[in-house]
Amino acid sequence: MTHQLPILNYDFNALEPYIDKLTMEIHYGKHHQTYVTNLNNALEGHADLAAKPLVDLLANLDAIPEKIRTAVRNNGGGHLNHTLFWDIIKPSKDVTKPSSKLVEAINQAFGNYENFEKEFTAAAVSRFGSGWAWLIIDEKGELKVTSTPNQDNPIMDGKIAILGLDVWEHAYYLNYQNRRADYISNFFKIINWDIVSEKFEINN
Repeated sequence: MTHQLPILNYDFNALEPYIDKLTMEIHYGKHHQTYVTNLNNALEGHADLAAKPLVDLLANLDAIPEKIRTAVRNNGGGHLNHTLFWDIIKPSKDVTKPSSKLVEAINQAFGNYENFEKEFTAAAVSRFGSGWAWLIIDEKGELKVTSTPNQDNPIMDGKIAILGLDVWEHAYYLNYQNRRADYISNFFKIINWDIVSEKFEINN
């Protein structure tokens, strides 16, 4: 299996003004492509591993030969994280709301949607350096907000991510410079809740 960039469901400029065209071109075409290329290079000569789904590789990193484990972790994580990210955002004019089942779960986990948004924002703002903020389904099937460093994905700890926000500087710096909080606030205006709701219901 040769890992490839996913096909975007929107044009590079479709997320403006919240994510600008140039950032999308670089983020998708350069950064994400590099993760894909490096992952394929790491798996070269390991046909058994290359044939496995990416989530299986990342959920069982201890089974990866030590020589390529870090490369698979970093680049496989980068590929999986970005693939999810492109999927769960969409042009603001097309944004809908979470499904009734997801709203119910959010209310149960956080009290209400506003509390969820505050907790997610706090996780994204407080992630030191590079990393991600997540809405995940834990081992008990409950929603939690968490964050991870670098390109780590919650699947590495047995959890399922249904919403993720890239807070590496390359994701926002051209447009927002050091204003990460503004970038995070605008993220909520382009969430593809149809996909997030679908991921939640598939895993519950």
